[in-house]
Amino acid sequence: MKIGDLARATGVSPRLLRYYEEQGLLTSHRVGRGHRRYADDAPVVVGHIRALLAAGLPTSAIRQMLPCVEGPGPELNHCATATLREHLHGLDDRISTLRSARSALAGLLATTTTPAERQGS
Repeated sequence: MKIGDLARATGVSPRLLRYYEEQGLLTSHRVGRGHRRYADDAPVVVGHIRALLAAGLPTSAIRQMLPCVEGPGPELNHCATATLREHLHGLDDRISTLRSARSALAGLLATTTTPAERQGS
C-alpha cells in the first residue's frame, strides 16, 4: 500500500505517517525510486497508534506496547499492563496537581478587588 493510499484509508496525513515511521511505530519497505510501501495491515496499526495516542500515551510508550496490541479494537495483552498503569498513575498525579493549582487560583480570584472596591465606593 502506498503512503497516499494509507493516508486516505486512515484519515492521517502522509506527513504524520512518516512521523510514525520515524518514531518506530509504523514500518514500510522501499520499492523503486525509494517509494514507501506499507503492509496490508497498516491501516489497523495506524488505528492502534491513534487509539493509544488518544489515551495520552507518548510515542515512546506506544512503541513498547505495539507488540502487545491485537485485533482491530485494539485489545491489549497482559504485556501492556505495567506501561498502562505507569501512565495512568502519571495522569492521576497531573490531575491532582491541576486541581491544587485551580483551587489556589480560585482562592486568589476570590480575594481580588476592583479599583472601585478599594476606594470604598
